[in-house]
Amino acid sequence: MYAICPNCGFRHKFLRLPLFILTGASGVGKSTVCLKLAARMKDVVVMDSDILSHSEFDRPETNYREYRETWFRVCKYISQAGKPVVLCGVGEPAQFEQCIERRYFSELHYLALICDDQIHASRLQNRPMWRGSSRDQFIQEQVEFNRWLLDNAKFTEPPMTLLDTSELTVDETVEKVGQWIRSFMNGHV
Repeated sequence: MYAICPNCGFRHKFLRLPLFILTGASGVGKSTVCLKLAARMKDVVVMDSDILSHSEFDRPETNYREYRETWFRVCKYISQAGKPVVLCGVGEPAQFEQCIERRYFSELHYLALICDDQIHASRLQNRPMWRGSSRDQFIQEQVEFNRWLLDNAKFTEPPMTLLDTSELTVDETVEKVGQWIRSFMNGHV
C-alpha cells in the first residue's frame, strides 16, 4: 500500500499493521502486564495509554475522541517501523472504531482483562494511597465497568476476547496475553 501526498503527489510505502488493544477496568492488571509484556515481546511495541493522560483529553461528552485519535496517530507512526503496537488502557471498541485514524490499521483486536468482583475491589483497596483508588465510589465504578465488560464483550463490534486475571499470576497473565497477540501475528511481521 502507498500513501500519496495530496500536495506534491509523492508516493511512499505505507504499512497497515494490526493494532492490539488491551483494555479493562482499573485494578485488573493492565499496567503491570504492559510493563512485563514490553520486556518479553520484542516483535511488538507495547504502550501504556496513561502516558498521554492529560486534563485536556478528559472529555466524556465526546467519548474521549481526541484522546483516541491522538493515540491512533502515535501508533500509526510507530507501526511504520514494521512492528505492530499493543496499546494498554481503559476503553471499549465503540470508542476506537469511530475514529478517523482507525483506517490506518489492517485490524483492531481487543482483549479485555477482567476480574472477580471481590478480588478486584481488594486489589484497588490495597493500592498505594497516592493512586486514589481506594475510595468507595471509584471502586464501585471500576467494578461496574468490569461487569459491563464481562456482560457485553461478545456483543461489541468487533467482539472483545476476555481474560480473567482473578486466579492468574502476573507471569501467567503475561504469557496468555502474549499467546493471544501471537495468534493474530501470522503474516503481519
